This record gives sequence, C-alpha cells and structure tokens, in this order.
Amino acid sequence: MTEAGRSAPGRGRRRWPLRRRLVAVVLALLAAVAAAMGVVSTLALRSTLIGQIDQRLTAASQRAERAPERFADGEPDGDATPTAPPGTDVPPALVMPGQDVGTVNVYRMDGLTLSGYLDDDGVSQELTDDQLDVLLGLTPDGTTATVALPGLGDYRAVATTGDLGDLSITALPLADVTATVDTFLVVELAVVVIALGVGAWLATVLVRRELRPLDRVAATATRVAQIPLSRGEVELAERVPAQDTDPGTEVGQVGAALNQLLGHVESALTARHASETQVRSFVADASHELRTPLASIRGYAELVQRLPDDLPEDALRAMGRVESEARRMTALVEDMLLLARLDAGRDLDLTEVDLAGLAVDAVADAHVAGPDHVWTLDLGTEGAEPPAPVLGDEHRLRQVLLNLLSNARVHTPPGTEVVVSVRDEGDQVVLRVRDDGPGIPEPLLSRLFLRFARGDQSRNRAAGSTGLGLAIVHAVVTAHGGTIEADGTPGATTFTVHLPHA
Repeated sequence: MTEAGRSAPGRGRRRWPLRRRLVAVVLALLAAVAAAMGVVSTLALRSTLIGQIDQRLTAASQRAERAPERFADGEPDGDATPTAPPGTDVPPALVMPGQDVGTVNVYRMDGLTLSGYLDDDGVSQELTDDQLDVLLGLTPDGTTATVALPGLGDYRAVATTGDLGDLSITALPLADVTATVDTFLVVELAVVVIALGVGAWLATVLVRRELRPLDRVAATATRVAQIPLSRGEVELAERVPAQDTDPGTEVGQVGAALNQLLGHVESALTARHASETQVRSFVADASHELRTPLASIRGYAELVQRLPDDLPEDALRAMGRVESEARRMTALVEDMLLLARLDAGRDLDLTEVDLAGLAVDAVADAHVAGPDHVWTLDLGTEGAEPPAPVLGDEHRLRQVLLNLLSNARVHTPPGTEVVVSVRDEGDQVVLRVRDDGPGIPEPLLSRLFLRFARGDQSRNRAAGSTGLGLAIVHAVVTAHGGTIEADGTPGATTFTVHLPHA
C-alpha cells in the first residue's frame, strides 16, 4: 500500500448526509424498542401459556393418581389395591373421561408398567421404548419439567409416587403453545415491519422539515462562495434570514455566526480594496510623474554627449550609463503604469486582431534581437485555414507576444530553439511558446506570474530582470477573458495562452 493510501483510509467511502443519518438513527431506535418489546412480550406469552399447561397438568396428574382406585374391587378405601382396567394394558388414567387429546400417562406398580397416549382421535396408543425411557428418567418429586419425546415433540411432564409405591407419570403436549407463540411472532413481525415503514416516512418528512433552516443557511453560504473575492470592490449583500438566526436553536446559532463572519469578511475586503486602490493610485501617479523627469535626464545625457567640445572619456562613459539607466527606468515606469491601469479596469481598445499576424511580426523582431537563438514559427500545415481572429487590444496582445519571446531569449542559453505556434482549438485561439531550454524550477513556477517574481534576486540588468514581464502578460490575457498556463519541464518549457474567438 502506498503512503497516500495509508494516509487516507476512508477516502473512497462516501458518508451519508445528515438527513439520512438522522432517519437511520430514528429507525434503529424504533427497531431496537420493537425488538425489546417483542422479546419481552413473547417470553411473557410463552410463560403464561406454559403456566396454564402446568395447571392442567397438575389436575390431570391428580386424576391419574386416583384412576387405579376406581377400578379396584369394591369401594375404594385405604386398603384398596389399584389395578388396571380389566382385560386391557392401557393406563387407568387414559380410559377415564376428561383427559385431553395428546395426554401421555405411564403407570408402574409391582413391576407392571402401563403406558400410552391419546392421539388426535382420542384413541390410546402405546409409547415406544425410547419415549418410555425419557419419561421414566424423570424424578418422581411432583415438579414439572419440559421433555422431548421422540416422534411426539415437546411435552410438559410430572412424575409422582402414590402411598403404595405406585409411579404415575403424566405429560401434556406443548404443540399448541409453540403454535400460538409462532403465530404471535409472525403477527408481531408484520406489525413491526409496517410500523418501521410508516416510521421511516414520518421521520423523513419531519427531519426534512426541521432541517429546512439548515438548508437555507447552506444555500446562503453557497451563494457567498460563488462571489469573486480575489480582486476589486466586493459587496457581500448575502445574509442568513433573520428567521434562521434564533440563538435558542443550534441552526440559529450557526446562522448568526455565519452572518457575523460575513460582516467581518465584508469589512476586511472593504479595507483591503481601499488600501489597494490607494496603492494603485499612488503607483499610477508616481509612474506618471516620473516619466517627465526621466525624459529630461535622457535628453540632457544625450545633449552632453553631443557637445562640440571634446569631453573626457570617463565623462562620456558616465553619460552613457546615465542614459542607459534612464531608458531602463523609463521602461520599468511604463510597465508599472500599465499594470496600474489594468488593475483599475481601464477599458481596452477592442478590435478584431489577427493573432497569427502578430506572431509573424514578433518572431521577425526576435530574430533581430536574439540572433544567437533559433526562432521557428508554426502556423499549421500549408493550405490550412488561418486561425480565427480574436477580439482584443492589438497593442496589448503584441506586448504579450514580445514579452513571452523576450522571456525565452533572456532566460535560455544561446542556441536554444524557440517555437511559436498559433492554432484554432474549438472556440478558442491557442498561442504556444515552447523552448528546449533548462526549464523553470518548481519554487519559481508556482509564483511565475506574480509581480517582481524572479529566479535571480539580483537587481542589475545583467543578472536578472525586473520580474514584471510575465505579470503584464498574465494581466493582459486575463483582461481579454483568456487564460495562460506554464509548463516548466526542462527541454520542453511551454507557455500556453487561450483567447476566445472574436
């Protein structure tokens, strides 16, 4: 098993929603209560029925004990000797009136054993040896016990001993008790199933009704989650309704807490927007104000270099550096001013732009600026339809191409091949700039389009860049409703721009 598999043991098992779990808990409780009541009532019913059998068994045993006396010669008295009915081997108790069907009787006296039971027609049938052995194994102490007679089923039996030493065993069947209990269980089970079905329906209706406030709170949170909060002025007008913010209920506490949270978030976003607006205004104003003195510096530097009098070589070199740094600072100020305008949402000059034509011009300029690189333009097979135009600001889109190609030229060694391709893919035009250079390290790749993000922290032009080129690319593409992605794989570094068709 992989480490990821061990760290998330239950990832594939989806949990039930709260509504279903509550219904399941209610049904489980109902089932547990019904099962407990069923067990108790079944045991109570069986105990009552067996008690009634025991009462009948006691009466039948008493009749069986007196039966032999009724067949003795003369009137029964204390000296009468019990005998079996004349000419029969049936126990005396079974030929007496009043015995129930299924009654079993065993009579033993002076080595003579008479046994039998009454079948469904009331005819006495003789017991088998196995059945007789079970009954003779009872202790003749007058207590009732449950025995299983082979072929006949379960019986309640009692064994007693008379004054003359005669043994009398009487048993009554438990078949009626078992049938009654089984019928009761079937009826009870049917009632429980119906009750659980009705309970499930009622629980579902009631739980759904009680959880409606929670659904409304969740809907409010969902609507808030769909509001773009990353930039610009944000107004969080969504709030949980007052009816769902009652602090006396759990759902009301959640709703009130969510409203309080939304209030804090709105305040924080308002403060953030005000701060960002102030910073953007400062950057825009500063950039605008710096353009004039920078132009003056460049002009005076050029003027000094054109003076008719010969200047010392060191002075000329110093004026050259001043002019060079002034040009670099002017470019930086222009980039910062552009970003400030894009952040402020300035309208673009939208027209239909042929992105393939811009790619041709950009690659041609790259040949001049970076002759030590191999520049390739790929517009598809010959004779194929040219890519559809896009709706955008031609000047800004040209700047996107120039910045991407400049990035490839500056950050790859001489001899690197850079391929620029433009294709139609669905309802979009896709621009790709791929090079076979060293790639982009992961720490830089995650913050590649942030402002002033550079792989080299140095500030001089020879060692590093200002870190605004790709930020401008990202801002311009986003302003056009497109997306840009970067793949920093060594040998196949690719920037992919998606722009919608015009």
